[in-house]
This record gives sequence, C-alpha cells and structure tokens, in this order.
Amino acid sequence: SVSAPATESCCWFRPSRFADFLTPFRCYVDDKVSKAAWLNRSNIIFAGQDKWSLDPRVDLVTKGQLEYSLRIQKVDVFDEGPYICSIQTKQQSKTSQVYLIVQVPANIYKVTEDLTVNEGANVTLSCLASGRPDPAINWRLLNPSAEPLDGEEYLDITGIMRNQAGRYECKASNDVATPDVKYVNVVVNYPPTIKKTQSSETPVGRMGTLQCDATAVPTPEFEWYRDEKRLSNAQGVNIQIIGTNTILMVANVTEEDYGNYTCVASNRLGVQNASVFLYRPGTGRDINGSAPVSQSLWLLLACFACLFFKC
Repeated sequence: SVSAPATESCCWFRPSRFADFLTPFRCYVDDKVSKAAWLNRSNIIFAGQDKWSLDPRVDLVTKGQLEYSLRIQKVDVFDEGPYICSIQTKQQSKTSQVYLIVQVPANIYKVTEDLTVNEGANVTLSCLASGRPDPAINWRLLNPSAEPLDGEEYLDITGIMRNQAGRYECKASNDVATPDVKYVNVVVNYPPTIKKTQSSETPVGRMGTLQCDATAVPTPEFEWYRDEKRLSNAQGVNIQIIGTNTILMVANVTEEDYGNYTCVASNRLGVQNASVFLYRPGTGRDINGSAPVSQSLWLLLACFACLFFKC
C-alpha cells in the first residue's frame, strides 16, 4: 500500500529567502510494494532509489524502510506544479499527487524618482511590483493625516497644489511577508506670497525695525525699497534675510526716515510686494501699514460735518 498526501492536495511554500529547504513531500510504502517512483508532471525524478533528475537540489528522504519522501531544497517559482508518488504492487498501481504552489513576497522593482514640478502641473507617480500572488499597491501622502490615496500602480495628480507636496509612500503587499515600501519626494514650486508684514512705531533717535515674511518655493529673494530707490546695507540701514523672513533695521531714526517702505519677494515664478511703514509715535498708524488713525478720524469728522451743514 501507499500513504501520501491526498490526491490533488496542495501545499504552499515561500521561496528560499525565507528557508533553505522544503519539508519533504511524504510518501510511505510497505513490503508489498515492488516499485516506487516520484514524478513531476511526466518527468521522472526518482525511480526507486535511482535519481533521474539532474537537479542537485532534489533528494529522497528514506527514514526507515517504509518512507519514500521527496525533498526540494531552495525552492523557486520554477518548482511549482504537481508532484506524483507512484507505486506498483503485484495487484495494482496507485498514485498520489500533491500540487506545490510557490509564493513570492511582494517586491517593488521600479518607482518614480524624486521630482520637482510647478504648481498646477499634472503629475503621475508610478510604482511597479512583482510577487506571487500579485501584490496590491497602495499610496499615501505622509502629511499629518496620511490618508490613503486613489491609485494603484499609477497615481495621477491633476493640477498639483502646494499642499500636495511632500513624501509619497508606495506599499506593495500580498500577505506572504512584510510589505515592500518605497518613497517618492515631490517638491511643488510656487510664486511668493507675502503673508505677514510688521511696521514700526519708533521715536526719533531710536532703532526702527520693519519685517516681511513670505512663503514660496524656491525660497524667495528679498529687496527693500524706499519710494523707488533700492536700499542696501551701505545706506545707513541693516538688512537681514533669514529663510523666508527679512528684517530692515534703521538705526538712530530721523524725521527723514519716516514713511513708506516696500518689501519685494521674488523667485523665478513670480514677484509680490507689500508696503511697510516706519512712523513716529502718536500718528496712529497700525502695524499692518494702514493709513494713520488721526487722518482717518479727520476724514470721518469731515464727512459728518458736511452732512450736518448740507455741503
């Protein structure tokens, strides 16, 4: 008689990167068996104790006289398929088959390189992976929420915006092993936007400090103007630029220094400017550079007087 895995049974195995050998396909015979063989499809691997296969990874496991099992070392995907234990007795022949399914961990073999684009451009990120079974591919933008994105091998972003810049994660998984993960860094260029200015109320003889803060990619360059004249450190002022922030310092303020200053932020995509004011105490100009409060009040009173006297 023969004892082996049930006919048409299956087994799964993960490739040799996880193990050096495969647990043998078990087959047991008794003293009534006159002939025994292992076959892969129609190819004879072993006939009795004689090895017909030239593959050095294949051998027999014969613990005791009754065991006649087949072992394959360092399994790869080409080993997948049916394996048949066949025996012959005086009365009849019998076979038992096991089907080997080789699983391969997900592996990302091609992913988009890091890229830089201008805001509004259409972007496609690719992530190609192999594995058995076929891996599922998922994308995330690793911002604080890191929510899943709609996309598989290809992630399409139409009219990319600055808040879509960052590190994109591609994950390929098929439950065979730990998912394979790759990353794509996307930089989005956009023109400067001046988001904050700081005017200064400074007495004569003291230092006045004007500030301008802009956001842009690439990092903006800054210039300061008084009327239409560009200012520099050689003109009695000190200009500091720290990243996306610039400071104009006027030492020992005089009456001639009071007035409107212009901060200009620029990069290769655009330019933006804003007015910043250095003013004497009591004129009422607020830190955002609006018109002096005293002037606004005078205009308001003038309007009321005109209405009252029907001018």
